[in-house]
Amino acid sequence: MHDLKTLDKTYIANTYARFPVEIVAGHGSTLTDAEGKVYIDMGSGIAVNSFGIGDPVWKQAVTAQLDRVQHTSNLYYTEPCVQLAQMLCERTGMKKVFFGNSGAEANECGIKVARKWAAAHKGPEYSTILTLWNSFHGRTLTTLAATGQDHYHELFQPLTPGFAHVQPNDLNDAKAQMASHKCAAILIECIQGEGGVKVMDADFVKGVAQAAKENDILLIVDEVQTGNGRTGQLYSYMNYGIEPDIVTTAKGLGGGLPLGCALLGEKVADVLTPGDHGSTFGGNPVCCAGAVSILSRIDDALLAEVREKSAYIFSALTGAPGVESVSGMGLMIGIKPANKSAADVVKTCMENGVLCLTAKDRVRLLPALNIPTELLHKAVAVIKAACAE
Repeated sequence: MHDLKTLDKTYIANTYARFPVEIVAGHGSTLTDAEGKVYIDMGSGIAVNSFGIGDPVWKQAVTAQLDRVQHTSNLYYTEPCVQLAQMLCERTGMKKVFFGNSGAEANECGIKVARKWAAAHKGPEYSTILTLWNSFHGRTLTTLAATGQDHYHELFQPLTPGFAHVQPNDLNDAKAQMASHKCAAILIECIQGEGGVKVMDADFVKGVAQAAKENDILLIVDEVQTGNGRTGQLYSYMNYGIEPDIVTTAKGLGGGLPLGCALLGEKVADVLTPGDHGSTFGGNPVCCAGAVSILSRIDDALLAEVREKSAYIFSALTGAPGVESVSGMGLMIGIKPANKSAADVVKTCMENGVLCLTAKDRVRLLPALNIPTELLHKAVAVIKAACAE
């Protein structure tokens, strides 16, 4: 481990404050480090490993495609790409899909589509994209500009112009911003993940959707972290009964391989034409084959299971000693400790064989959607004890 840490520091850009753990293996919802210590995984690669480590169905789909062809580019047709797009549209009611590699790419695509649509339908001056303060939409210059957190902006000026920010859960502010800017779209997260697992009120989300419709402004929902079963519905916006014009997603869709996409609704289905946008690796057949295996198993039974496990976590931790509050939805949960920092709780959990994440002042839980109940109970007991110490 010492040599690996030294080599990492020598050769890898210093952008990550890594935990002092070298993961060498895993199975399902457990991970093993270089010393042979086994951990319960409550992060799933930051909501990526939807069915855990080494999921056999996903593995078979990926390896079968590897035996056929690993990459062709978008100059040619491949079945997994088309099959996944059809499944996504049929499950959501959206009309077209653009595939990329990440959530940031998906959001870039959504922003480009919104601006092209608005320029054609309203005039080129209608280019502003509204987003929420405390949001997170990616690390490219444009998605940084979209992100409503000033500290992400400070070192990388000038950012892409054309973004304005709305106070979350303040419908009056949203309406005022719509009135004072020439808007193409409003981009929201129904749950702000990186922003501290903050859930948007139903009245706010529905109100924003209605106001956007009344003002002929596109509604984009960022489902990068909240999507693909994470909240107990296929996509988080489905908990609110709204119909976005564009949905962006990534993370859990690929099940462990890089894959992002923008889902385009009726209003914008035909905005992009050949040459407008592209991605060399977007729609990669291996990634898409894995995603088909993931999406096909996020069914009603699994979503009900996610909601049941969520209810257990909320019940076990809400009001527990050392727990100030619990937020989130489904298996996207934030725990605010009462008497210590989230980082200290995560450290104690790690020492006791449970790997958690942080988000602002909260311990963040993003376990595999199919985490076994026994492991979940063990992990929650460790987290509960760590908060109470």
